[in-house]
Amino acid sequence: MQYRMKANPKVHKMEKKLSIKIKMAENCADLAPAKAHPDDAAFDLRSRVEMELPPGRSVLVPTGLFLELPPGYEAQVRPRSGLALKHNLMLTNSPGTIDAGYRGEVGVIMFNAGSEPFPVKRGDRIAQMVIARLPEVELTFADELSETGRGAGGFGSTGRS
Repeated sequence: MQYRMKANPKVHKMEKKLSIKIKMAENCADLAPAKAHPDDAAFDLRSRVEMELPPGRSVLVPTGLFLELPPGYEAQVRPRSGLALKHNLMLTNSPGTIDAGYRGEVGVIMFNAGSEPFPVKRGDRIAQMVIARLPEVELTFADELSETGRGAGGFGSTGRS
C-alpha cells in the first residue's frame, strides 16, 4: 500500500525573511552570530573576551553583539547542550530575554556547576540565540477562572519528579 501526502500550500508558503540589524563591537566582526547549519533554529553566540569561569559562580560573558529587534519580537539566549553535558556549564537565567527596546551589548550569564575552573577563549561558542515573535497579549481581570482537570496542582503534582 502506498501513501501520498498532499502538499499544504499554507505550510510551504514562503514567508518574507525578517531582517534584524546587528552591530558588532570594535574588532569583533569575526564574532558575528551565525548558524552552524542552514536549518538550525538558533544563532551561536561567541565570547569576545578570554576569562575563567570559577566553579560555583555566575559570570557575565560579553559577546560584542548589539541588536535592533523590531517591536513584537524578542531574542532568547539559551544554553548550548554540549557545554552543559561535557563541562557542567549553564546559563543562570535561561532562557534570557532580550527585549526589542534594548540596545546594549548582549551578555551571557554563565554558571559553572563543575568542580574545576573553566577557561573561556575569545571566539568560543558560549550560548545560542533564537529570535521569536511575540503575540499581542492583553491581561484582563476576572473574578473566576475556568475549571480544569489539573486545577491548582503544580510542582510535582503529576507524579515522580
